[in-house]
Amino acid sequence: MTATEARQTAAGTSDATASGDGSLTHRQIMLVFSGLMLGMFLAALDQTIVSTAIRTIADDLHGLDLQAWATTAYLITATISTPLYGKASDIYGRKPFFIAAISIFLVGSIASTFATSMYMLAAFRAVQGLGAGGLMSLALAIIGDIVPPRERARYQGYFLAVFGTSSVLGPVVGGYLAGQSHILNIAGWRWVFLVNVPIGLIALVVVTKVLHIPHTRRDHRLAIEKAL
Repeated sequence: MTATEARQTAAGTSDATASGDGSLTHRQIMLVFSGLMLGMFLAALDQTIVSTAIRTIADDLHGLDLQAWATTAYLITATISTPLYGKASDIYGRKPFFIAAISIFLVGSIASTFATSMYMLAAFRAVQGLGAGGLMSLALAIIGDIVPPRERARYQGYFLAVFGTSSVLGPVVGGYLAGQSHILNIAGWRWVFLVNVPIGLIALVVVTKVLHIPHTRRDHRLAIEKAL
């Protein structure tokens, strides 16, 4: 084998490694990751912002003793929906469900902005949770689809950076917004939810354009055993 052929072979091996499953290059994987990270940033930032501003929100809605409802409703629906997204996306593909998760999360965020009681806020936060469950689980599932096990740690570092950034920005942004009486004639705490809208819209556009991954249908059967 000549030196030129050796270099070509090495380059081909490098490209195959960077492409994850052999069908995507490193650049394509990073484009997909840009959409995934925006989705995860949306969910992670919302949790840290709301947890900082919830006391102010409860005071304004005269429901201090009900503030746990808003947090609990979000966590319950997010937990329940997580495995459902995984199962459905195995059968029908990741992209439509990831887009649906972002859309549901945005609907819940906009609705939460107009809440007039803690019960309403809890209900709208439950809608947010339905979307958040998909944002987290599908992002990790897509990693498994496009990146081989030996390369995943390299890319998961980007997700750790997303969570680190949200944990720093969230409390700062949440505290600032909650501390403002009004911004553009809208109560400051309501911007805690409105801030999700531009981020979510950007995520929708990016995911729609770049999330093109091959899908292999995986059918599932539910076995129900009767206890005698």
